[in-house]
Amino acid sequence: FAVRQQSAFCLLQDHPQVCGDRIGVIGLSFGVFLALRLASQTGINPTCVICVNGPMGSYNKLADADGRSEAFDGDQKHWTYDEQGYVSFREISSPANILPENNAKVEDVDCPILYIAGEDDLSCASTDNANKIEEALRSVGREHLFSRLSYPGAGHLIEPPYTPNARASLWSIKPKKLITLWGGHPSTHAAAQEDAWKKMLDYMESHLRG
Repeated sequence: FAVRQQSAFCLLQDHPQVCGDRIGVIGLSFGVFLALRLASQTGINPTCVICVNGPMGSYNKLADADGRSEAFDGDQKHWTYDEQGYVSFREISSPANILPENNAKVEDVDCPILYIAGEDDLSCASTDNANKIEEALRSVGREHLFSRLSYPGAGHLIEPPYTPNARASLWSIKPKKLITLWGGHPSTHAAAQEDAWKKMLDYMESHLRG
């Protein structure tokens, strides 16, 4: 998996229409873990990383060299349910529930990181993960690389402006019907998407063109 990530990054670097020394990486949800893993690899030097509501590590062990994980629903110990029977995966991503060896080596990341957190995220322990990332960078004297945007009332999927938000949606039909919780209230989530999008563009403008 690491080799594939590195190959993809190098392919982008070598593209004639790409400034190879000015490449940013964006990760949303589980993509945050993948983005941080990529940025921590030797020989890969992104100019900046943007993380949106995602974990620093993976609760499920990466099972092989190709990066395939154990079945997500194999261990449901940290699944929680509300009074309607809707499931939240928030506790799965809590740093307290992830083995240290399953974390990205954030202390090896040597580029600016912007973490965007929705404070009503019901799918990921986003604030806890942001704290953990900042702590890892502080341990090696790189806390100056970390920036954070935090939005009260915003849920998990902070996407471009005017993207509809669903507080809950269908996750699976088989072996049983399952509705999962994402969080977010209409007005505050919409405002977060507008603000975060502008600030993400400003961040990339500063680091990729500045």
